[in-house]
Amino acid sequence: MPMLASPNKNIFMIGLNAFNHEKLKSLKNFGSYEFHGLIPPEEAEDADQYDIPAMIDDLEGKLTKFEGSVDAIVTYIDFPISMMTPILRKKFGLISPSLESILKCQHKYWSRVVQKEIVPDAVPGFSPVNPFAGDPLASVEFDFPFWLKPVKSVGSYLGFRIKNRKEFYRAIGVIRQYIGRMAEPFNDIMDRADIPDHIRNVDGSYCIAEQLIGGRQCTLEGYVFQGKVAIHGVVDSIRHSNRSTFFHYDYPSRLPRTVQQRMTAITEKVLVHMGYDNHPFNIEFFWDQSSDKIWLLEINTRISQSHSDLFEKVDGVSNHQITVELGLGRDPAFPYRKGEFNRASKFFYRKWEDAVVTRVPTAAEVAAIEKEVPGVLIEVMVEEGVRLNDLNEQDSYSYELAWLFIGANNYRELSRKYQQCLDRLQFEFRPVDGIPPGALVEKVNA
Repeated sequence: MPMLASPNKNIFMIGLNAFNHEKLKSLKNFGSYEFHGLIPPEEAEDADQYDIPAMIDDLEGKLTKFEGSVDAIVTYIDFPISMMTPILRKKFGLISPSLESILKCQHKYWSRVVQKEIVPDAVPGFSPVNPFAGDPLASVEFDFPFWLKPVKSVGSYLGFRIKNRKEFYRAIGVIRQYIGRMAEPFNDIMDRADIPDHIRNVDGSYCIAEQLIGGRQCTLEGYVFQGKVAIHGVVDSIRHSNRSTFFHYDYPSRLPRTVQQRMTAITEKVLVHMGYDNHPFNIEFFWDQSSDKIWLLEINTRISQSHSDLFEKVDGVSNHQITVELGLGRDPAFPYRKGEFNRASKFFYRKWEDAVVTRVPTAAEVAAIEKEVPGVLIEVMVEEGVRLNDLNEQDSYSYELAWLFIGANNYRELSRKYQQCLDRLQFEFRPVDGIPPGALVEKVNA
């Protein structure tokens, strides 16, 4: 069906799905926007492969043929879409951060090199690792344990916490087999940018080893507008006991205000130094309470869709307002504490071993839970008949079954509502043929 021109502002959102379209309805100027989805959601993220030249040509063709004005090209999706938007914006004369500034954030090794220049005390030891070298471990300049992950990944894909040589070489075997899914499209993006040779040589087929950092984790979400950094929210990230897998995100953060201010100062230094401008971001930190040490974990060049409902519940507007207003070249002017609830959380409902899904909660069952438990929104992430190990972009230790967004006035109420949801959600599974229930299975889609 051809896209029709509209008297409203035409916002082209790459990969727009039903969940996020619903979140857009909270925007203060929603009635004056016409949203157009570009690329089906299943092709924009979680795809088996990404053909960057074909995707860009397809997007450019659709935008060129559009009969109305192209007022903004935006996304909330990570790689590769987050790196394609500045390429498209430049072609259509729209305000945009440079591709190089995006890559300085998203290329994990380049990002660490730049961070080390400006905030060295907040950066752990790191080493580039060529997984295809004769002895990849030889390039790691520190002892076990450490993290090993591709220089570009999504959702902890192919990320491993390495405790010894055996775990290292096991991880290298998995990485060698599957890193091409991200490396090939990432290298295509790199070829379009002006990158120093010492960084270009560490391409998408490389990994980065990083010394372990830890503490209380949080994410500062914000934006840069005309050179000025603004933080509109701080979200706590609570992990399971394995210290690798996320359990829930809590908003607002309970970290001390002084700690949040120090993180904000680091964020401002890094993003200004990188030349990052007119774009949203979320930046992850650890605060080691025992040493009062702050560690910078990583920078993402987009809003977090995981936070969208949290901001709507607490502040009254989804963080999509940041993306849309910046895409139009305007200051987002995000509201503060205008929502229905004092607190909000996103819980990840997970399964820890491989299996085949034989039943998921029906739409009617989900609707009944949302009606019975006020402030609850549930997104089921799997379908009947799916083998969990076939899911893309899971972490290395578990599988996401559902997202539970919950608003409440305090933590006790959040906990009670979460348990009410768990008591009502009914998933069923069967073992994978030939694999005993609960057996450890190498996760190929880590």
